[in-house]
Amino acid sequence: MKLTGAEILIQCLKKENVKVIFGYPGGVILNIFDLLHDEKDLKLFLTRHEQGAVHAADGYARSTGKPGVALVTSGPGATNTVTGIATAYMDSIPLVVFSGQVPTSLIGNDAFQEADIVGITRPCTKYNILVKNVEDLALAIKEGFYIATAGRPGPVLIDLPKDVTSSKADFHYPDKIQIRSYNPTYEGNKWMIEKAAHEIAKSKKPVIIAGGGCISSGASEELKELAEITNIPVTMTLMGLGSFPGSNPLSLGMPGMHGTYYANKSIQNSDLLIAIGMRFDDRVTGKIEGFAPHAKIIHIDIDPTSIRKNVAVDVPIVGDVKKVLVQLNKVLKEGKFEQWDEIRKSWLKQIEEWKKERPLTYTFDKEIIKPQYVVERIYELTKGDAIITTEVGQNQMWAAQFFKHDKPRKWLTSGGLGTMGYGFPAAIGAQIAHPNKLVIDIAGDGSIQMNIQELATAVIYKLPVKVAILNNRYLGMVRQWQELFFNERYSHTNLDVVPDFVELAKAYNAVGLRAVKPSEVDEVLKEAFKVKQPVLIDFVVDWKEKVYPMVPAGATIDNMLFEEKEKKEEKKLKAVK
Repeated sequence: MKLTGAEILIQCLKKENVKVIFGYPGGVILNIFDLLHDEKDLKLFLTRHEQGAVHAADGYARSTGKPGVALVTSGPGATNTVTGIATAYMDSIPLVVFSGQVPTSLIGNDAFQEADIVGITRPCTKYNILVKNVEDLALAIKEGFYIATAGRPGPVLIDLPKDVTSSKADFHYPDKIQIRSYNPTYEGNKWMIEKAAHEIAKSKKPVIIAGGGCISSGASEELKELAEITNIPVTMTLMGLGSFPGSNPLSLGMPGMHGTYYANKSIQNSDLLIAIGMRFDDRVTGKIEGFAPHAKIIHIDIDPTSIRKNVAVDVPIVGDVKKVLVQLNKVLKEGKFEQWDEIRKSWLKQIEEWKKERPLTYTFDKEIIKPQYVVERIYELTKGDAIITTEVGQNQMWAAQFFKHDKPRKWLTSGGLGTMGYGFPAAIGAQIAHPNKLVIDIAGDGSIQMNIQELATAVIYKLPVKVAILNNRYLGMVRQWQELFFNERYSHTNLDVVPDFVELAKAYNAVGLRAVKPSEVDEVLKEAFKVKQPVLIDFVVDWKEKVYPMVPAGATIDNMLFEEKEKKEEKKLKAVK
């Protein structure tokens, strides 16, 4: 029996074991939506914006490890996905986005709602294709899912002209796929792995830097084993948080621009860096010429183009992180090396001194809510057992610093692109994937307004997502830069009119709560966690609070700014007056 392109799409999704789609209908994909109306095995969640659909698919993918799927119409429907696709591309998240397109006979004629989405997304997709013949559709979908998930994951876009989805063809879906031009290397070179083991054995001041690749490859246990058998401290990039337990004594927290003092000092004084599934992003390295000046570097990554891209590497290992770490740990355990605890004793003692010298801290105030305090209380009240998403800015950095991320796939944030408006729809995707888990979006009052319309999505589908808004009435991170580097000229960062988030929540038939004093924080959090509905919590926080430590642009990562004692004294004097 011949099937229409729309029917072939549905059957292909079932073959890929897809259960959830995020999308928004439109004219050229109505035949697909018509099939979804009676579909029992696939559920489409209607978001209120196509960007929200892609971010929700992204949150679903990050929290499960499975590819997220989005379905949108042509023209503006397709172009609205670009930010979400670029977000996934920068963070190596597997997505398959299906976009509608005008009939093939009209392509290039500036037809109604025509956009060259393949051309537009070429720089921010791992692979994209315009399917011109219904007979090619099944193979294109199979290749799309394979490319999205194989090797270094990433987003794929498949563009579907209206006549392709309405034409008929015999349906055949291949069980396996092999693409001659794309064959990722999974097994690491055994000679390089042995060389890495010898470098680790002789190093006296080593540091592991764990990135998002540790999470996407499912290598958390192997990473923990490596750290503990060798007694090497671990720092995790923003994307790598949760790959190694943040509460482990060997944890250094996050490195880089807003990383911990002791992580940055450790990197700068190390004699060996073991970089695992990370790409030496500029926010991690700071001034590249001054990064880890005394260290040899071992770099493990499945993407060969990431190795030596930003920093020189002494021991490159191309391969899947999990597979490489299994082999590396085996070599280390079998080797006749010295006792690790004796070798690292003085190094770990030095790191403990740095931890005591400059711990992550802030000045508590009895009258004004400090945003760091809110994050700390969320951690304590949940005991760390929650999926945390964030928006972008100060809220993101405080959530990274003051919430101890112990497990993978429970920290969802836009790292590479830094997308405001990501956190809330991502939380919706994560909540759909994990209906019995507590999902919390730690947001800013600026970012949350970028995709606030998705509150309707959460209400309609009865998704009990909690949004903790750190409301400082500013675009806080930009304001921080203006204060420190632009002579306190706050150009267009004051959000003069901030909506009443409590009333806004009520308007969407959600729950709205507010705290204006530290003594109210626990009360509203406990109330929010009890409610089986979406909740917006408006935490009115200190607008002057900044994220510290901070590495200024163009500086090395050990050149950090801190909240000066003089400023603390000034605050105390003002309080007394």
